[in-house]
This record gives sequence, C-alpha cells and structure tokens, in this order.
Amino acid sequence: MSLQQTLQAFELIDNATVSGKDIVDLFSDYPTVSATTHRVNGAKGGTDFVRITIPGSKGKTHGGNAPTLGVIGRLGGIGARPSHIGLVSDGDGAIAAVASALKLTAMHRKGDILPGDVIITTHICPDAPTRPHVPVDFMDSPIDDESMSKNESIPEADAILSLDTTKGNRIINHKGYALSPTVKEGYILRVSEDLMRIMEMSSGRSAVTFPITMQDITPYGNGIHHINSILQPSTATTAPVVGVAICTESVVPGCSTGASHETDIALVVKFVIEVAKEFGNQTCDFYDAEEYARLLALYGSMSHFQSV
Repeated sequence: MSLQQTLQAFELIDNATVSGKDIVDLFSDYPTVSATTHRVNGAKGGTDFVRITIPGSKGKTHGGNAPTLGVIGRLGGIGARPSHIGLVSDGDGAIAAVASALKLTAMHRKGDILPGDVIITTHICPDAPTRPHVPVDFMDSPIDDESMSKNESIPEADAILSLDTTKGNRIINHKGYALSPTVKEGYILRVSEDLMRIMEMSSGRSAVTFPITMQDITPYGNGIHHINSILQPSTATTAPVVGVAICTESVVPGCSTGASHETDIALVVKFVIEVAKEFGNQTCDFYDAEEYARLLALYGSMSHFQSV
C-alpha cells in the first residue's frame, strides 16, 4: 500500500512556498534515515535539492556488500508560478521519489529492512520557468543542465531508476507508467526481464515499455531533440539506468496543472519498493553483464554519447 505516502507527499508539495527543508522535516523522527537539502541558484532562479538515504541491513553504509539502488525524481519544477497556479504535471517525479522514501522509511520503522541501501534524490522548485518544445511546452529548470546532473547524481548507486513525467509526446499512448530499455554508458540495451516481471506483479497488468533513441540518451544542451529529460541521469554515471515514465494516453504539457493522477504515482511507488527489495537481495538484474561485455568486445565503448 503506497497511496497513503503518495497523498502525503502530494499535499506537501502542492504548495507555493514549499522548500527542501519541508521535505527533510518529514524524516526528522527517523534517526536511522539521513535526509539533507541544499539550495542551488542559477540564471533563472533557484531550487532545493533533497537527498534521502535509507540504509539496508547489509548495505554499504553499514559496511556490507549488498548493491545500492538509486532513485532520482526527475523534473524541471513542481510549479510554474506565477503564470500557472498549483502543482504542475512535471512534479510527478518529485512526488513519486518523496513518497518512495516515506514508504521505505515506514517499512524500516516496522522492522522490514531491505538488504541494500536506497538513495533517493530530487529537487523542489515551485516557480520554475517553461520552455518551448514540440508537441507541447515543457517545464524548464532554473539551473543549467550540468548543475542539475551534478546535484541529483548518486555516485554510490549500482543501478538507477529515473522517475519522470513523460506526457508531452505522441510516443507513449498509455495511462499509468512505462519502462524504458536499460541505458548504460552510451548503449541502449534490451528491456530488463526482471523489471518487467516486477512491473507485472506489482500492477497486475501486462508490462508496458516505451521506445527511446540515441538522441534521448545524449546530454541536454546539444541542440538535439529529446523525448524529455528522463534519461539524463544516464549521461553522468557508469551504472545502468532505467526510465520509469509516468504517462497518459493524451498529450499533456508539463506545465499543466490538475494533470497529476495520484493512483498512477502510487503505482510507480509500489514498483520502486518492489525493485528495491529484489535489487538489494540480488534477484533483479537491470542488464545482462555478459552480453554487455560481448558488446564492448565487438563494438567498443559508446561512452562518448554521454558527453556534449
């Protein structure tokens, strides 16, 4: 059950004056959980980055060797004030990330401690700018792309889930969420069978995936079209990255208000929790390591696609 945490995060974030400190305060009663925030300013304003670490029983924070899962709530901003009043569609990734942290923390408190560490990052900006994009306008970020990648990155992660609203396109015609193929160091690999299995079990429906292109896994700022920023975390890590797209059947601008669907976000949170359980227990692979090694042997490194 993740709807309660989703609604809690939703109500907190749907606020014109919400800050990173408000998010951190949610975890003040949990001494085993580390939650921090810091502000980064740019040419178009500022935003508060939040980082939450839920330690595992065999995680690296306790000297163990269980793998670490990174979860990034990817977005431009949670609001586009003053031109748009209220929470924008683009804020779904931040809600899902915070709700995932709340659920994992509640589990931790009740004695259900996962084997591996889970590190969750996102940022809180209630007054981000917008920018033109085809077919509909996107939310922009108040800071530059390099600063965004630097501050949301999770160097300790052995794999990363990137949660992002992906509604402003005609590629995904499904309401709910969808998974991308795994991206690792410039390679677009096959969709993870384990992640599809977990998606089907946690949602009770057939797995839904979406296509990506080489353009989508290159860094922003190179003048090339991207479906959105969902796979930008793959440009700043050697870990495998999978995009978890919160999506709709219709085309919805990222700056639309009243376009966030609590039950869809809660499904994503449930998926994140189940992946975290299995990844820390080493029963979920994001990619086939042997096949990836074979690709490198045959075709060499593709890491140049990670740079501008």
